[in-house]
Amino acid sequence: MSGIVLLAPYPDLILALPEISLLVLGLVLVAVDIVSRKARIILPWITLAGVSLTALFLADSAGGTAFGGMFISDAYSSFVKIVVLAGVAFTTLISDRYLDTEDMRHGEYYGLMVFSALGMFIMASAADLIVLYLGLELMAFSVYCLVALLKQDPRSSEAAVKYFLMGAFSSAILLYGISLLYGMTGTTDLLAIADAMSAYGLTHNPAALAAVGCILIAFSFKVAAVPFHFWTPDAYEGAPTPITAFMSVGPKVAGFAVLGRVFFTSFYDVEAQWAPLIGVIAFLTMGIGNIVALSQTSIKRMLAYSAIAHAGYALLGVVAGTDEGLSASLNYLLLYTFMNMGAFGILILLCGPGERRETLDDYRGLAKNHPMAAALMLLFMFSLTGIPPTAGFIGKFYLFVSALKEGHTFLVISACIFSAISAFFYLRVVRLMYMEEPDKSFPLSLSPALSVALLIAAVGVIGLGIAPGPVLDMAGSAIMGFMR
Repeated sequence: MSGIVLLAPYPDLILALPEISLLVLGLVLVAVDIVSRKARIILPWITLAGVSLTALFLADSAGGTAFGGMFISDAYSSFVKIVVLAGVAFTTLISDRYLDTEDMRHGEYYGLMVFSALGMFIMASAADLIVLYLGLELMAFSVYCLVALLKQDPRSSEAAVKYFLMGAFSSAILLYGISLLYGMTGTTDLLAIADAMSAYGLTHNPAALAAVGCILIAFSFKVAAVPFHFWTPDAYEGAPTPITAFMSVGPKVAGFAVLGRVFFTSFYDVEAQWAPLIGVIAFLTMGIGNIVALSQTSIKRMLAYSAIAHAGYALLGVVAGTDEGLSASLNYLLLYTFMNMGAFGILILLCGPGERRETLDDYRGLAKNHPMAAALMLLFMFSLTGIPPTAGFIGKFYLFVSALKEGHTFLVISACIFSAISAFFYLRVVRLMYMEEPDKSFPLSLSPALSVALLIAAVGVIGLGIAPGPVLDMAGSAIMGFMR
C-alpha cells in the first residue's frame, strides 16, 4: 500500500498506521465542517471511508513493538480495534437522520467520535502505563464532549458534568495506582512490572495491593462495573441516542482490552489473589444491573442498567483467569455490539422532530403499526436475554463454560439466575409491542443508512448465533502469543 511505502524508513510509524489514519480522519472531518456547513452531507461517507481504510491498515499490519517497546501491535489489539471500528461504523450509520432532527453540528460530532476511537486504539496497543493513560484520557475527554452535544437539552449538560466529574476521580485513582507501581518497581513497562510482581506478590505487600486495587477501580469505572456504575444511567439518558449506543460499546470494549492487557500481563502471576475480588465485582454488577433494570420506565435507562449487567457477564471471562476466558470475553463484546447497536437503532427509528419516544409506553402496540420494526426489536431483545439461537446465547454460553472450567460454579449459577431475571424487562418490551393496543400512531424516522445498520445488526445476531465459528476462532487467535 502506498502509505506503507512512504513510511518504509520509519518502522515505528508503520505499526501505528491505523492510529495515524484515524488522526487524519478526525482532522479532515472537523476541517470540512469548518470550511462549509453545506458539506456536512458527505461527512458520514468520509467517516465510513476512513473507517474502511483504517480496517485495511489493520489487516495489513505485520505486528511488533514500536516507540521503545511502549506500543504493541498484535492480534489482541487488532481484534479490539476491529470491534471499535464496528462501533464507529454502526454509530455513523444510525446517526444521519438523528443529527438533522436535533440540528447538531455534524463535523464536531463525527470528529469527536473518531478521536475517541483513536484513544481506544492507543489503549488497546499500550505496552506501558503512561501510554495507556494518554489513550484513556483522549477517549474520555472526547466522550465527555459527545455526551454534551445536545446543547438545548439540560439533561445532556447535566449528564456530561456528572460523567466528567466521576471520570476525573477515576483518572486520579488510576494515576495513584500507577505511581505506586512505579515507586515499587521503578518502571511503567507492563512486562517489567510483571517480573517485579512475581517477586513481590500481593498478600503481604500493602503497596502492591493498593496499586492493583486502584487500577481495578479505574478500569471498573470505564466498563461500568458495580459499585462504580453510578454515572451510567444519567450519561446514557442525557447523551444523544447514537452516542449512547457508541458509549455502550466503544469505551466498554477499550476498558476490557486494558483490563485484559494489564491483569493478564503485569499481574498474571498473582491471578489467584486478584481473581476473587473481580469475582465479587462481577456478581454485584450482574445482580444490581439486572435487578434495578426491572423498575425502569425509560428504555434508555433500562438499556443502561442492561449494559451494566452485560459488563458483569463479560467479567466472568476475566475471573476465569485463562486464555479461554479472556477469549470468551472478547467474543462476547463483539457479539454484544451487534445486538446492542440494533436495539438503539430501533430507538432512533422511533424518534421524530420534537419527540424522542424513549419510554416503554411508546412501544405499546408497535407491532400493529410497524410490524417490521417490532420484529427487529423482538430479535434484539431475545439476543440480549440470551435466548437461542441468537448471538447473545452463544456469547453467554462460552463465558459460562470458561468460568465453570475454573471452578467458579457459584458465579455461573448466579449468572444464569440473573439472566432469567433479565428476561422480565427485555420481554416486557416484547409484550408491550405485541400484546397491547397502540395509544397513538406515528411515522418512523427511516433512512437508507439506518436501514443498512439494522439489517447488518439483525444478520449478525442471527448469523453469529447459528454459525459462531469464525468469530470464536478470531477471538481465540487474538489471545495466542499474548504478551506476557
